[in-house]
Amino acid sequence: MTTSKLLTSLALAAALTAQAQIDTRPVPAQPRPSTLPAHWQQGVFMEIFVRGYQDSDGDGIGDLRGLTRRLDYLQKLGISGIWLMPITASADHDHGYATTDFRSIEPQYGTLADFDTLIREAHKRGIGIVMDYVLNHASYQFPPFQAALKDRDGPWRNWFVWNPEPGPGWDIWGKLPWYDAAAQPWNWAGEWKDLPPLKPGSPDIYFGTFGPHMPDFNLRNPVVVQYHEDSLRFWLNRGLDGYRLDAVPHMIENSAKDWNDQPESRALTKHFQDLIKSYPGRYVVCEATAEPIAYGKPEVCGGAFAFNQNYELMKAAKGDVAAVQRVADYYRAMSPTMATFLHNHDIFTGQRVWDQLHGDEARYRLAAASYLLLPGTPFVYYGEEIGQAGIDGKGASDDSPLRSPMSWTPAGGFSTNPQPFRPLALNRSRHNAETQQREPGSLFNFYRELIALRRASPALTLGRYEANHVDGPVWSFQRVQGRERVLVALNYGDTPATLALPAQATPLYPKAGGRPGAQATLPPLSVQVYRLNTP
Repeated sequence: MTTSKLLTSLALAAALTAQAQIDTRPVPAQPRPSTLPAHWQQGVFMEIFVRGYQDSDGDGIGDLRGLTRRLDYLQKLGISGIWLMPITASADHDHGYATTDFRSIEPQYGTLADFDTLIREAHKRGIGIVMDYVLNHASYQFPPFQAALKDRDGPWRNWFVWNPEPGPGWDIWGKLPWYDAAAQPWNWAGEWKDLPPLKPGSPDIYFGTFGPHMPDFNLRNPVVVQYHEDSLRFWLNRGLDGYRLDAVPHMIENSAKDWNDQPESRALTKHFQDLIKSYPGRYVVCEATAEPIAYGKPEVCGGAFAFNQNYELMKAAKGDVAAVQRVADYYRAMSPTMATFLHNHDIFTGQRVWDQLHGDEARYRLAAASYLLLPGTPFVYYGEEIGQAGIDGKGASDDSPLRSPMSWTPAGGFSTNPQPFRPLALNRSRHNAETQQREPGSLFNFYRELIALRRASPALTLGRYEANHVDGPVWSFQRVQGRERVLVALNYGDTPATLALPAQATPLYPKAGGRPGAQATLPPLSVQVYRLNTP
């Protein structure tokens, strides 16, 4: 780019920034090598809702300083990476996906200086930080959207998707995804599907995949793509270790029929993956509920959450023999870059594990072992490692039971404020971090032991999945990396089972396992791990 063109670009960006009250200036790439341990991306991650993790200032809301104070706990557990749910400024003041500024910290969470401190302190402990980034949409309060409403001929109008005549046939999850801004639908108190019908020809009908309060970006507009590129670099330049890219199959819609997982969305995903990975040692994982295996491939995102597989893992833990076979078969075809999990912050993935399993700790441990010892990058949801329950038991239909404050002590320990932003977990008296760390046989120490086992074994961290065998509720498989071979056996049944051990088997978990060259007994609802020494 010539000097004159660069100056023109900077001047235009400065003018747009002033007009819409957000920073749209170009951000030059400043790639620096990662200081994190090799293969940190293949370690165990934890998904953290900052609002619900630790309050440092007594306002009843978790924040970045509170999270920083808990890094030693995460290091003790063995966590290699943290996925932060959105921490940028947002209009929803809860989940954070209604972004109002892609280059600033949510004020309730802290400041850019607090973010920099978190990155620095996490790196000291060998922990990477991955941030949620929303490419598809923004809040209706996002200044460019408000500017686009005020000036239909202005430069911001083409940042969003407008159509005075959307046409028939549109239906996304039971609702029409088009909204008339003239009616201010973001203020609608009822169900979005019950909004009054659109008036054909209205000039301010806009598209919103996830509802009227979050208008979709026009990602066919190269200016919008460049804004996201610059915003991604903004955080990478500050030392961020990667991204979880939200809702990537929804970036481009072609018609009422072809609105999900379009070829253009896959191409854009690859484009953003390449940008992020131009910074050495960075990690990318995508939310792609439509075709997770396809998005997990290097030619699209390079990593994606294994949606639907989490349901099968939970069914297997409950003793569903057919699910055991389906899980075993899935791993034959699964890319090792897939991100595995039992549930996350969205209710469609299920209630907290404790609630799904009705407090059955034996099955809980089996579910945990199933994904911590298999290929992929495991993502533990905050509180999962201590058996934290939801806030209002079974049957809740929204996400709030999943996003309650972390249970640190029998009394809560989340905040000095007697009224935190959401009620505390129902089972905090015993299932809290303080108590769980103290009890040798606790869920916390079970997670810690298996994570340590995984970290110490190249086969369990990076190895291939081989010698898979299912016999009713009993599943065994091997993980192989170089000359190391590890055997994992899981008994999902209610009765003991036997396992033939090769002569060279050495027990890894539990340490008092079966004798080499003999038949080992697998107790009901148990896991055993052996190293098979190669000649």
